Amino acid sequence: MKDAVSVKHQKLFEIDHKIDALVKKIEMLNYVNPNNIESEKEKFFNSKYLTDPKFTYPKRDFDKFSLHKEFFALKIDDIEDERLRDFYEDIIYFYSGLIQCIETIGKGKRFYYNSLRSFGTPTEQDVENAKFILHFESEDANSEIFKPKYTATESHHFFREYSKKYDFSYSIKNSSAMGAIAMVSNSIQALVLNENHLFSENQINILTNHEIGVHMVTTMNGMLHPLKIFSHGFPNNEETQEGLAVFSEYMSGNLTIKRLKELAYRVLAVDSLAKGYSFSRTFRMLHNGYDLDREEAFYIAVRAHRGGGFTKDYLYLTGLKKIYDYHLNGKDLSLLLTGKVSLEFVNDIQYMIDNKHAINAKHITDSYAENKNTNKTVDFILQNLK
Repeated sequence: MKDAVSVKHQKLFEIDHKIDALVKKIEMLNYVNPNNIESEKEKFFNSKYLTDPKFTYPKRDFDKFSLHKEFFALKIDDIEDERLRDFYEDIIYFYSGLIQCIETIGKGKRFYYNSLRSFGTPTEQDVENAKFILHFESEDANSEIFKPKYTATESHHFFREYSKKYDFSYSIKNSSAMGAIAMVSNSIQALVLNENHLFSENQINILTNHEIGVHMVTTMNGMLHPLKIFSHGFPNNEETQEGLAVFSEYMSGNLTIKRLKELAYRVLAVDSLAKGYSFSRTFRMLHNGYDLDREEAFYIAVRAHRGGGFTKDYLYLTGLKKIYDYHLNGKDLSLLLTGKVSLEFVNDIQYMIDNKHAINAKHITDSYAENKNTNKTVDFILQNLK
């Protein structure tokens, strides 16, 4: 690959590698997940859902001022290719916004406003889509496939078995400080499972396709390019990446009405932030207003309110709809698996491949080979989201 790095593009690669060194420090999920979720949950339940949790967060291990300074000191104008120069300018503003998010975690509205700038908030149409999904009846919650059975450690086996489909390796870790039940840590190529959670068969099926089939696939693909930005993330990559991951659940035949409702509740929880709801009010909206059991209502509220108001969660549903439509139009999903990329830059990805700054995706999501969804209601919902 080094042969492809001509003198003409030397500045491009210098700037890309400098950004690589800087952004390794700013993986958002390393900082925004509270340290004390379980102890605060107990206090919140004991308060009869009236006293908002007081979350604590991991300490930031970088100097925000020097990081900002280093980003804006990069001489983007030295990149000869105008198209890539504009792209890297977008990169700098995107990561500058993430730094501002991280530096204000736990500082209430300050974090929320920075989160708004980086991730946006649901539109009225997004909220209508969420409410549309809630009109449909979920599968039988007492069905064997939905019963909690496996500890985090017992679940390792299922992820290892599923991963035999792929030509890469990664580590699996357990954590007690997570807002989600599972996540991929891009920086250390690890799957992290929530050790406080008991996993059902359906969740295992969802998570293998979601976390390994997409998030780990794009992590591994991202590391293979001459340009390192594929590994760390394009601007606004979250919507595309989460859309791809939930679409993998759909294609593998594991996307249920229950799961779609979970994504819909996340949209409503994020929307409640814009309405100024406190944690307890968001929780009561979900628990009392929508009859969610208190455990599920609590964790959805945590995901939305962590940090002071983390708006990213509504993007799962909007991303799913965009990827569903993209696939329906016969477009190539493999370009979107090249790394932590965004749908809006799909033509730039092809341009970078054509100019030998990037390569085609080596690892392809297994479920994308064949549509195994047999749930007509799920199809009807996805076709009719606006």
